[in-house]
Amino acid sequence: MKLARILAIALVLFGSLLPLANVARADGDIVDIAVADGRFTTLVAAVQAAGLVDALKAEGPLTVFAPTDDAFAKLPDGTIEGLLNDIPALTEILTYHVVSGKVMAADVVKLSAAPTLLGKDVTIAVRDGKVYLNGNVQVIITDIEASNGVIHVIDTVLLPPADQAVLPAAGGPDLLGLVGSLGSYLPVAAALGGAAYLAMRRRRG
Repeated sequence: MKLARILAIALVLFGSLLPLANVARADGDIVDIAVADGRFTTLVAAVQAAGLVDALKAEGPLTVFAPTDDAFAKLPDGTIEGLLNDIPALTEILTYHVVSGKVMAADVVKLSAAPTLLGKDVTIAVRDGKVYLNGNVQVIITDIEASNGVIHVIDTVLLPPADQAVLPAAGGPDLLGLVGSLGSYLPVAAALGGAAYLAMRRRRG
């Protein structure tokens, strides 16, 4: 009888702690949640390198399409290091993952595109009940709420669309056009995309 009473009291106390735990998670901002999650170490390091921590900790609200570490691992060898040495290019890619406002999954599926903080749209499509960005980037987890917005997890790094005003170097391969033409072939496009984007940035000077 005494054991039953002890267990009953323990259950009540444990149950009373659950709402507090939920509140603590809700109080974290986008950066706090990304750091605590453990699946976004590369993203967090990139945000820190680009000096965007304060922007993502601001009041917002913001919506972040967050690539996992596995998503960054799809990029060809040397791409991440190259971006860390080209902060303007890194900043462009990161801001292309952020949309102003808190756009929950129920709202995302109603859109065909969303303007990012970079000033270029990310396209949105629903196929077989799954949400895809820019054709082939899948949203794999939705509605991780933060105090200043929401995070949706994606399986591939989003690369900003090529600026049509940028021409390939004389005599050089049109890497950006090649990536665009291979958009439906995700493994190839992902492999070339990082290198092509860095090449575009270098040509801009």
